[in-house]
Amino acid sequence: MRDSGDDMKLASFEIGGEVRIGIVSGEGVIDLSVAAPDLPRDMTALIAAWPTAGQELRALAGAAPHHRLAALHLLAPVPHPGKIIAIGLNYADHIAETGREPPKEQVWFPKMGNAVNGPYDPIQKPKASDSVDYEAELVFIIGKRCRHVATADAPGVVFGYCAGNDVSVRDWQFRTPQYMLGKSFDTHAPFGPWIVTADEIGDPHTLGIRSFVNGELRQNSNTKHLIFKVWDQIALVSQAMTLEPGDVVFTGTPGGVGVAMTPPSFLKAGDTVRVEIDRIGALEARIVPEPD
Repeated sequence: MRDSGDDMKLASFEIGGEVRIGIVSGEGVIDLSVAAPDLPRDMTALIAAWPTAGQELRALAGAAPHHRLAALHLLAPVPHPGKIIAIGLNYADHIAETGREPPKEQVWFPKMGNAVNGPYDPIQKPKASDSVDYEAELVFIIGKRCRHVATADAPGVVFGYCAGNDVSVRDWQFRTPQYMLGKSFDTHAPFGPWIVTADEIGDPHTLGIRSFVNGELRQNSNTKHLIFKVWDQIALVSQAMTLEPGDVVFTGTPGGVGVAMTPPSFLKAGDTVRVEIDRIGALEARIVPEPD
């Protein structure tokens, strides 16, 4: 495995009103529309083509960047995923702070496509609620079309990993047994800031994960504490549905969320929330009022 400074990191970005994809290289980005114009121009298609495209991209990893990273508007790495699904109650400390019993089965819910948000884009506080919460999560991206994946084979279907924030509107989430509405408000599924390919990460159950609100550390854990590991998640979900390249999976959050504090501490307009995962990167967003 290469030094983390040379990890293969793939980003989607907007420049001149056009969405492009590129390789993050140090403080710059290698624009694939320039460096490899024969390759697919969107992330989902690139992921699907990776068995043939990957070797060409790795050869480009040392090329001179075309753009300064700081000058670009980074988008969610997969701007329009076919599916966004999330597992709940997947860290023991988070279960304890919610007063729930550990689940005997995996608990899943969808986040809708309207919730997708860039890694540094503002997160909306909706007009409908004052109970907006943060959830730092490891996110993985499916790399190949698959169904009925054995646990032992699951590492082979993961394309890469991101940091994510499963933003949750708690009163809406707990109003009914189904979490979907409370988890799917506009802008409430930021992830990124890029995809680190799976071969660079190796075992994803060794990563420190943290969240901060206005600079205050709120969550501080490690993915080794996941109850249902990434491979178990894939093995179960793939029995129910075909997984496709570019599908996005949120893997659960550790303890330290706002709803469990005394008194509860929810996000308000003007707050800044940051999520960090070792060897992947960080998201950071300002909370803004939902626009008229």
